[in-house]
Amino acid sequence: MNNNVQYNQMSDLVLNHLAEQLYLQGYCVVNDLLPLTLIESLTRRITHSDAILEPAGIGRLDDHHINQTIRTDTIHWLDPKHTIDALYLSAMEALRLAINKRLFLGLFDYESHFAHYPPNGFYKKHQDAFTGQSNRILTTVLYLNNQWSENDGGELIIYNLSGDQIMCVEPKAGCFVIFLSDEFPHEVIKTKKDRYSIAGWFRINSSTEHKVDPPL
Repeated sequence: MNNNVQYNQMSDLVLNHLAEQLYLQGYCVVNDLLPLTLIESLTRRITHSDAILEPAGIGRLDDHHINQTIRTDTIHWLDPKHTIDALYLSAMEALRLAINKRLFLGLFDYESHFAHYPPNGFYKKHQDAFTGQSNRILTTVLYLNNQWSENDGGELIIYNLSGDQIMCVEPKAGCFVIFLSDEFPHEVIKTKKDRYSIAGWFRINSSTEHKVDPPL
């Protein structure tokens, strides 16, 4: 991360609420975590820049492959050397420290990418982690879509492990979603117009003397 970029604009009230909801139910949705100026900068960054978007895959490391019957988004990993990206990453570092302080989760680092779903884009129901098989602990999503209506589709649907729908989130600009990665299957239903977001994951360090933690 660009060490010259620091972020300290999150309010204790919002952070306390977020931590409490994670503790009580394992997920939280907030609309005022980040300032509008940062949301607007991130939106311009991905919609009006030369950032190269590539087809997203499923699986990790040797199992990583493209399957557009499961997901159709394109992605661009955030670059810590880019000023706008670094500001968002700094915000997530502040959030990591705040969550560790309140919930003692031992979160170690964070990885994230921009995501673009074109019209008719989707991501079928899936989990970001499985208990004991991943170092991803918390999933985050920040939405970057202005003037989004309920007729535009593209909602994030979150389920419990029993398969019951527990939440439907419209991808409106500034909405921030966070949930336990191994407890909540989720999907992106078909969108009717271009849909932008930043998906990210807080991780723990699972390195041992016999196994090095997989790279970002």
